[in-house]
Amino acid sequence: MDRHKNVVHSKVVEQATKEALIRRGVELKDIAEIVYEMQLPYNEDLTMDICIESVESVLKKRELQHAILVGIELDELGEQRKLSQPLQQIVESDEGLFGVDETIALGAVFTYGSIAVTTFGHLDKNKIGIINTLDQKKGNSVNTFLDDLVASVAASAASRIAHRSRDLEEKDQAEEWF
Repeated sequence: MDRHKNVVHSKVVEQATKEALIRRGVELKDIAEIVYEMQLPYNEDLTMDICIESVESVLKKRELQHAILVGIELDELGEQRKLSQPLQQIVESDEGLFGVDETIALGAVFTYGSIAVTTFGHLDKNKIGIINTLDQKKGNSVNTFLDDLVASVAASAASRIAHRSRDLEEKDQAEEWF
């Protein structure tokens, strides 16, 4: 069997990921606003355009794409009450001891290093911006996975900016030496 015949092109996965986020009420600017809030104290020249670009870049990573697609699918199946028991009740109620939602999101954030991991922990605890909105159960909506996945994207994008800022500082300092 030719395994390359069954490979899904990265552009298709990226587009499906963005569409899934939008379908669930999450715009890239919502995530970028969190990134801006997290990074502005460390980068006075930061703009929303830089934050949006960082979110878009992070969403090109398959680890995040796959986590988002799986998590959203599970949330939607939970809303449709199509999960088997007791998983249905656990996901539907976002049971505190479940932890699989955080585990998937945390696994995706490892791509961007320890800054992303600690930022994810902060966002998971403090529920900033759209993360808080998603965490507040409204009607029959299930966002057990989505709130953590948005935190993962925001943490990764913030870490990316932090690392790029340091790289630019070091480049400027290196040029001063010559």
